[in-house]
Amino acid sequence: MNDQTLPVESAEMQAQQQAMLKRLARVEGQVRGIQAMIKRGEDCEAIAQQFSAARSALDKAYRLMLTCLIEEALHDQTQDTGETLERVRSIFTKYT
Repeated sequence: MNDQTLPVESAEMQAQQQAMLKRLARVEGQVRGIQAMIKRGEDCEAIAQQFSAARSALDKAYRLMLTCLIEEALHDQTQDTGETLERVRSIFTKYT
């Protein structure tokens, strides 16, 4: 994966991108916190709780990304309704 960003079409898309990056940075911080807990030898239940929180945060980010994919499919004017429905169905079966 490279560090280049794709061209953004609107201010709304830029805001969504920034929100996603912030969300992922928080998840990254949670994972680093888990690593630190393990290194310190903290209680396994406390570590498991933090794993659960990080996983939930990542799952929420993932659902938002799926929403973005579906919105793109629905706004694609080059596809007819049947193709759009098939693309949305494909997105769900491939990524969930």
